[in-house]
Amino acid sequence: MPEEQLFKTENLQTRSEIAKTLIDAAEQIEVGSVTLEGTEQEHTVEIPDEPTFEVELERLTDSETGEQQYELEYELAWTA
Repeated sequence: MPEEQLFKTENLQTRSEIAKTLIDAAEQIEVGSVTLEGTEQEHTVEIPDEPTFEVELERLTDSETGEQQYELEYELAWTA
């Protein structure tokens, strides 16, 4: 099935700013409708009562420098 990216934003934020964004997202998920807003884009989606919820922590290691980067991802998935 082809994937279509509907929304993406990425920027540097403090932990406090990220926490506020996640709290806002959690409140919207609880109500059942999430609105994502960026500088030039906005997208609203309805969340079903029981979506699949995935939490993933990855460690990426640069083969040349040994530098490590972590990625923490929260993902909801459902069939419409």
